[in-house]
Amino acid sequence: MENPFRVGLETERTPAPCTFVVFGASGDLTRRKLLPALYNLAVSRLLPPGFSIVGFAVTELTDEAFRQSMHDGLAQFSRRKPLDETVWADFASRLHYVSGSFGDIANFQKLRAKLEELDAKNGTRGNRLYYLAIPPSLFPIVNDQLAKVGLVADPNDAGRYSRIIVEKPFGHDLASGDALNAELHRVFHEKQIFRIDHYLGKETVQNLVALRFGNAIFEPIWNRNHIDHVQISVAEDIGVEGRGKFYEEAGTTRDIVQNHLLQLLMVAAMEPPIAFSADEVRDEKVKVLRALKPILGKDVATRTVRGQYAPGNFVGKAVPGYREEANVSPTSQVETFVAMKLEIDNWRFAGVPIYVRAGKRLTKRITEISVHFKDVPHALLMQDGSHVEPDVLAIRIQPDEGIGLRFVAKVPGPTMTLRPVTMNFGYGSTFGGSGPEAYERLILDAMLGDPTLFARADEVSAAWKFITPIHEAWAAGPPPEFPNYPAGTWGPAQSSAMLARDGRTWRRL
Repeated sequence: MENPFRVGLETERTPAPCTFVVFGASGDLTRRKLLPALYNLAVSRLLPPGFSIVGFAVTELTDEAFRQSMHDGLAQFSRRKPLDETVWADFASRLHYVSGSFGDIANFQKLRAKLEELDAKNGTRGNRLYYLAIPPSLFPIVNDQLAKVGLVADPNDAGRYSRIIVEKPFGHDLASGDALNAELHRVFHEKQIFRIDHYLGKETVQNLVALRFGNAIFEPIWNRNHIDHVQISVAEDIGVEGRGKFYEEAGTTRDIVQNHLLQLLMVAAMEPPIAFSADEVRDEKVKVLRALKPILGKDVATRTVRGQYAPGNFVGKAVPGYREEANVSPTSQVETFVAMKLEIDNWRFAGVPIYVRAGKRLTKRITEISVHFKDVPHALLMQDGSHVEPDVLAIRIQPDEGIGLRFVAKVPGPTMTLRPVTMNFGYGSTFGGSGPEAYERLILDAMLGDPTLFARADEVSAAWKFITPIHEAWAAGPPPEFPNYPAGTWGPAQSSAMLARDGRTWRRL
């Protein structure tokens, strides 16, 4: 039976024929995310005719060995199980592999020959989408080699295109972020660069735009006159999962706050764009970052909290502390938890505190934005003098995507007794099954040339401009006593104390 909520929805978005080139194709990201996303697009019949995939990596593999590795990855990580072997047979025939080091120009000449062969066979007309699933240190090398062998089309060439998808982290601080953008711009025009942040591909993040700007009841109260404060939580119950070396360089602030969390803030706080097109939407998002009140000097100590998890228990099992993880220094001062009190200095949100937190080894995995409205001005109905918590609108990003509205209702009976109740909307129960994953939507948008859900250069720079002074103040000041929260808890006590000073508490998740 057809789901009535899906009737009339547009599902056909087919891009022009192209070749998808993955640098770092033998890595974990390709098996876990990229190839499953492309396979699911094939199942949904959203890939163009003649579409093909070329993997490029140092690891020596034949086409057949690459296909078998990707088959195993799909069987484990695709959201659609079991695999449709008919679709897979066609999909596998589109998979090709080129091996060799990135520093040898001869390997890029081999790549060019393979791409020209596929152009002649499939009619892809030189359309290329390059995906850099490699460390940022290799970006300049690949950038140069693509240019030297003539694999980057002129951005003004209407007959063909070259686009590049860049994985985070987009730099390490303001200077390195700007340097990375400058490096990419040496070869690619800004409109050819797609900086991916998978949070923007999540259905619930996109639905936040629909909630705000598609419903007349929310936007009039989305301001300082009605909102008491906002909370954004990005909580993970896992540790660093073998990424100790990366985390020692990044920490939670660079790994989550500078990109994922600030993206959620921008979508929640931006002004209505004049049109839902790439530049108009991204213009409004950047304005939010520019309006953030800087956290400088002594404010860093009162408006930010750092934490690092100690050994603890999760679902009844003992888990190690961060310093016991592989490739982590036993005296590491890297944060695995961060909380901040943010302020947006503009007409809409002036005076509205925004409390954000992100961390590893917390009590549960959940990402949520909650908008806490002000108390009613006069407790007219509270005859017994008790207090009912104010209304809250909660947008659940993951894992149970949906929206909940908590408000006050009367308990059945002869007295005016009030209790908070919740109305819930769930994506799975309403639209049925699992929707497309973030990488599916974002890769498809990149093939279509739609950069709306990708970060622009000035957005990356503005985010680092806000975050970098905080890192510098942390480096200059005395480090906290790490570790300062047991694994399996909601972080250090200082996080709750920061809200308590304002007479508030973290929402129970």
